[in-house]
Amino acid sequence: MSQQGQDDRLFATAVQRNREPILKVLEQVLPAAGTVLEIASGTGEHGAYFAPRFSNLTWQPSDANTDMHKSILAWAKTEAPLMKPPLALDAAADTWPIEQAAAIVCINMIHISPWRSCLGLMAGAGRILEAGGILYLYGPYKINGEHYAESNAAFDQSLRSRDPEWGVRNLDDVIEVAQKEGLQFQQYIEMPANNLSVIFAKAN
Repeated sequence: MSQQGQDDRLFATAVQRNREPILKVLEQVLPAAGTVLEIASGTGEHGAYFAPRFSNLTWQPSDANTDMHKSILAWAKTEAPLMKPPLALDAAADTWPIEQAAAIVCINMIHISPWRSCLGLMAGAGRILEAGGILYLYGPYKINGEHYAESNAAFDQSLRSRDPEWGVRNLDDVIEVAQKEGLQFQQYIEMPANNLSVIFAKAN
């Protein structure tokens, strides 16, 4: 991650690589109207890129690390002036500062956070998503408990060496937690660099 220019925008190199493939999936799965809550918005680049391309949706960024909020606000100012100011939202918390959303987007969080963040994400999505609302996840996952690429196995080891509570998750475990919160697994889509788009829908 780096900072360029004279403003507060931070740049994450992965965003340039993955934003177009993610956009193509979001165009297929996001609802026609309503609020999209982005969990763990990070630098704000994803939201600033997606929000203007879904002008019928209200894009609400959030991040537990309030130090990132300056970057999110700076990206909104330059790229997406209609994007909402970021919320201080910890996915693992029992309550969130938002009561309802038509969709939730969470990119590259579950593997770079403790398992309790995944549990909290699913519980929160179960609380605030409208019936039929979409939860979209992006990142690396194990399939049937196995890494399907050597690079993912190496990445998993790297993550766990940095923090034993981090790591590439088994998709079956994530689906099981989601189902307990009333979120029905829809599909996963293979993405570049051995990542997956994983889509859930809130039960009616």
